[in-house]
Amino acid sequence: MCRPRVACLAAFLLVFLPGCTRDVAPTPGSIALTISNHVEHLASVDVREPMVVEHPEGVLFVAGFTQAVEETVQPPKLFKSIDDGTTWEPVNVGTPAEGAVGNSDVDLAVAPDGTLYFLTMGYDRTARKGTHIAIGVSPDVGESWTWTYLSQDWFDDRPWVVVAPDGVAHVIWNDGGGVCYAVSTDAGNTWTERPRIHPEGSSSHLAVGPGGELAVRMTPVSASGNQYHPGVDLIAVSLDGGLTWENRTPPGIRIWDDPERMVPRWVEPLAWDAEGALYYLWSEGTELLLGRSRDHGETWEHWPIATGEEPLYFPFLTARGPGELAATWFSGFGDSLQAHVALIDANRTTEPAVRTAAPLQVEAWRQTGESLMRDTAGEYLPVIFLSNGDLGVVTTIQNAPENRHGFSWYTVSY
Repeated sequence: MCRPRVACLAAFLLVFLPGCTRDVAPTPGSIALTISNHVEHLASVDVREPMVVEHPEGVLFVAGFTQAVEETVQPPKLFKSIDDGTTWEPVNVGTPAEGAVGNSDVDLAVAPDGTLYFLTMGYDRTARKGTHIAIGVSPDVGESWTWTYLSQDWFDDRPWVVVAPDGVAHVIWNDGGGVCYAVSTDAGNTWTERPRIHPEGSSSHLAVGPGGELAVRMTPVSASGNQYHPGVDLIAVSLDGGLTWENRTPPGIRIWDDPERMVPRWVEPLAWDAEGALYYLWSEGTELLLGRSRDHGETWEHWPIATGEEPLYFPFLTARGPGELAATWFSGFGDSLQAHVALIDANRTTEPAVRTAAPLQVEAWRQTGESLMRDTAGEYLPVIFLSNGDLGVVTTIQNAPENRHGFSWYTVSY
């Protein structure tokens, strides 16, 4: 997304751009992951910063946004595949008059009963401010949609949605005045905005556990980079369905206010595994670390899971079985920019075992002066565990010089 914090990233690139990147080494003796399928879906627009879910009926959905100005008042972009990602088609999510409007951050979630949630926000790229948070709900695998505006305030930013095992949907976002929070107990028909989870900071990530545990990652930079709240580097945890929250201190060290020392950050991902352990993935420059808490964030143990000669940044994390995690991240900049996918086994008495696939090269570019530079096209790469046992990963296609737009779907086997 085009946000004011790009200035900080530019300063960072001046310091770190020279050099080369080496592949991240897997745990010794482990078997590498295999990229077993790669499908390109070319669309009329870029599908930036995508999100992906698999419906209980086996249908895959991918959402993303475009920065094209002419798309500002158009419905948000959603695609589906009914053949395991071999082919994709656009989904009619409704009209702007029905509330289907969004041109920025997206998220997707599926309830145990199959209700599909499509969360999106609006962003005024002239004013450089968020404009609204809207959520679409489909009870019939994307065939019909009902839309609700959760907020229509300036600076609305970075929404996330999860659905607890009891079917309650939880949504967070931020607006420069803290982390906002809304819930639906009736499959998205009505929404109730609850008190803010925190009066300052950003809604960096949201995760739900097997017993309905909730965790929110809160960081100091919010409102699309327009607001900075020093000292907000927290994880809020709720064990009662979001009625009350306790703030925890995450492990590790992060630098938020020194462009020459900080790494690019936005999503600081959390995940609960099947046994209710809470995981947190973060970068400390050329090292990517995984933290685990077995007591709801009160205490932590952590390990490095990847190192590089250049910074590792923009991580993402998801979990399935006990200690079974999948992660993605970027390394390098410009010509050395690569994306990485890993499977992590943290259900061990020693440090986690890490298996990686061959690095991916995202077909995304941005204009830098007179030249083109490789781009991440967003601030994370989504990865999910598929019902067939594989991993699914989506990357953006953003190649204006060759008139190529859309996304790539990767299946990763292990």
